[in-house]
Amino acid sequence: MGTAEPDRAAAAAARAGTRSDSASSVGLVAVIVAATDGEPRALTVQVSGQAKGRETALPAGPLVPEHATLERGLRAWVEQQTHQRLGYVEQLYTFGDRDREDGPHGVHLLSVAYLALVRELRPAGLAEAAWRNWYRYLPWEDFREGRPAALTEIEPRLMAWVASGSDAKLRRLREDRVGLNFGVGGAWNEERVLERYELLFEAGLIPEAKGQAGATVPEDIAVTGQPMAHDHRRVLATAIGRLRGKIKYRPVVFELMPPAFTLLQLQRTVEALSGTRLHKQNFRRLVAQQGLVEETEALTSGNAGRPARLVRFRREVLLERPAPGVRLTPTRRPA
Repeated sequence: MGTAEPDRAAAAAARAGTRSDSASSVGLVAVIVAATDGEPRALTVQVSGQAKGRETALPAGPLVPEHATLERGLRAWVEQQTHQRLGYVEQLYTFGDRDREDGPHGVHLLSVAYLALVRELRPAGLAEAAWRNWYRYLPWEDFREGRPAALTEIEPRLMAWVASGSDAKLRRLREDRVGLNFGVGGAWNEERVLERYELLFEAGLIPEAKGQAGATVPEDIAVTGQPMAHDHRRVLATAIGRLRGKIKYRPVVFELMPPAFTLLQLQRTVEALSGTRLHKQNFRRLVAQQGLVEETEALTSGNAGRPARLVRFRREVLLERPAPGVRLTPTRRPA
């Protein structure tokens, strides 16, 4: 790769989503997910031309005539910017709201987002690329160690936003949305990641909402999450919600696992993605009942304690059932 290419890629990423004086433009955005040492990770790049604190973005670039297909274009941009080759890729969503980003008035910005699942590779020699825990961007989504501290700050602000509604009908509508999406007075649905992010934006409680009427954004990013360039945090939220739902009915989690692994490693990966702690024995019983894995002859070595049996994904399950996924059985979530 020539020395000018990373600069060109970074400049294109800064435009992706994409800035243009034409009536419309198309960008390709990748949410590249890995699970490393029990933590969910997203591959990010650094871009210029953004507000302070919003220099982090997802790998992205404009669709150009040289790209035979959208997916080939995406793979080309990702490899150029991060050196990461992609395996499993699926189209996530097309973001096309008019004026959804800051830019020339009237420009219709289309971003075609993709979700890719990989095993983490360290971006070699690229200062612009880094793997980051996705909960640094959405800290209220991680219940693995109990109720997230961010929610303690967020919920009173949401209720203040509810109370600020101009009439009783609006206040009731807001209250219902907060209850549904944040589990206030009810159950938390781990798949409603995008809905929670968009509600926080509408309530003016995250940095991306600065400048809109009524925004009172807390300064602590441990509460609001680290912002991202463009609307890439919204794209990330969409991907997390999609993946949390999909692991329940498709064995996509195994795209993130090594060829052989322990059941505990599998459980920790599912917990990382879902943001919940799972009941160990129930999890193992469900995995066994669904025939998702098979034992190998190998055991773990070099660790204290009793060696654990290594297992591998049993691919025959794809032919046996239409929806072979990992059912979640969370431990009781703290109120």
